Order: sequence, then structure tokens, then C-alpha cells
Amino acid sequence: MKKRKKETVFEGMLAGAKEALAYARGEADLTQYKVHIPEDIDVKAIREATGLTQEAFALRYGFNLGRLRDLEQKRTRPDSVVRAYLLVIQKKPEAVKDALAA
Repeated sequence: MKKRKKETVFEGMLAGAKEALAYARGEADLTQYKVHIPEDIDVKAIREATGLTQEAFALRYGFNLGRLRDLEQKRTRPDSVVRAYLLVIQKKPEAVKDALAA
């Protein structure tokens, strides 16, 4: 039985970086990854980062204004789909705007 060479810390980091790069380029097998959607999300901070008022944010991204206010004031909690949508808005607000305008 052959002994497996122990991976160094650097080799592990390099392998992880290559895997992350493949994922970012869309070259990775996505069935091997699990998406993490945080349980808590700061809806108000996401909206404020866009520089939009509640009314403008709701209009641009398709939210009911009353629901947006409830989410921001934590009277209600967004489900996982809304949290995922908000994360996409947080990371790529212009891409979402463009996609919805198409």
C-alpha cells in the first residue's frame, strides 16, 4: 500500500484558490457546491447602500413598499428566496436592474 503524500498548507491554499477561480469562471461542477443563504440579513443596510429611498428601491426591484418597510423594521422576516434575491441586489444591483428592465 502506497503512502499518500501529506499536503502542505500552501498546497491546500493553492488548491482552494484554483477551485474558487474555477467556480467564479463558471467552470466548476456546481452540483458539488452548497449555496449558503444567511438567516439574518440587514434589508435596510442593503437598500441604503444602493442610495435609493424606500419608494425607489421598492419600485426598482419589485417589492411592495409596505412589505419593504416591514422587512427593514424587522416586523417580518424575509424567507430564503427573498434573502437570496436581496443578496444578489447587494452584490450586483445594476445587473438586477438591467435584468428586470429587459
